[in-house]
Amino acid sequence: MEDLKNFYKNKKVLVTGATGFKGAWLCKWLTMMGSKVIGIGYNPNKNKNLFYQLNLNKKIKLNLFDIRNYDKLNNLIKKNNPSIIFHLAAQPLIYESYHKPLLTFDVNFRGSMNIVDLSRKYKSIKSVIIVTSDKCYESNFSSKGFKENDLLGGIDPYSASKSSTEIMVRAYRESFYKNTLKTGISTARAGNVIGGGDWSPKRLIPDVIKSINSNKTILIRNPKFNRPWQLVLEPLKGYLNLAKKQFYKPDKFSSAWNFGTKPNSLTDVKTIVSYIIDYLGKGKMKIKKVKFYEQENLQLNIKKAQKKLKWKPTYNVKKSVELTAEWYFRVLNLKEDPEKVTEDQIKKYIHDSK
Repeated sequence: MEDLKNFYKNKKVLVTGATGFKGAWLCKWLTMMGSKVIGIGYNPNKNKNLFYQLNLNKKIKLNLFDIRNYDKLNNLIKKNNPSIIFHLAAQPLIYESYHKPLLTFDVNFRGSMNIVDLSRKYKSIKSVIIVTSDKCYESNFSSKGFKENDLLGGIDPYSASKSSTEIMVRAYRESFYKNTLKTGISTARAGNVIGGGDWSPKRLIPDVIKSINSNKTILIRNPKFNRPWQLVLEPLKGYLNLAKKQFYKPDKFSSAWNFGTKPNSLTDVKTIVSYIIDYLGKGKMKIKKVKFYEQENLQLNIKKAQKKLKWKPTYNVKKSVELTAEWYFRVLNLKEDPEKVTEDQIKKYIHDSK
């Protein structure tokens, strides 16, 4: 991945959702490549937040404000002149979207629209990646996986907020970007992303780790639900590669992209928990039923990214889960420095991806 490092070195990159789980991993990788990172995030609990565990507050320009604030966002872009934007800021939980549907739509749709609208107004911006979700598709599962041109949908508020964002981005691309602007803009859809440093409540991996370390029974919902579990670095590699490609050829690469797992790699929730228990050597699970809708099967078709971006997943599901469990074990049990553990895993991933 030396070409990525050379490309991102000294580039001004804006990352929204920088203090979130996936945003922190992206910021860390960008700083390792020598990028000048400007971050937008919220003010989280510093004791349980990967961004601060990685000391990124000392390595990037962090701006704490709401992505829905158009004027503050405009002023930030005007002041810093980024050339690349990765938009990851979101209300990311299906469970939470049932309790806060207005907030979910407002943050996920309007926040994204602010980025898309402002990105067309500044010549410095050459490449924009809007991260949505694999849950943006209509629930009509195919064993071949969802393709980028399949019907969009969403029964729950979270999924609908992401599918509506996809439609909005396409409308802007066709109306304002295409053939008129030298700025590439794409949406990126990934699967269930896992990795060390995720401390979010109501997420499977953090809840499992917390229960095991507290010697409590692991409560799991929907044990038979199949998901495309992938290490956080897998889609991030896709985002980085896509942003680079459309930086130079916006007309060719600006579209919707899937960054999922290998075909036939859907794994149910119960199996994922078993992998963690086996790796750590302790823990027991119990099924807890819940009453809200989630799609039972999610699989992305990744042939487009494989063919046009030369991107492909590096690890299988079991390896991804083991690396996730390893991160928590080294940090929580062996008391190793989270920054060093994260750097080790990024370097290992780069090596294994060659």
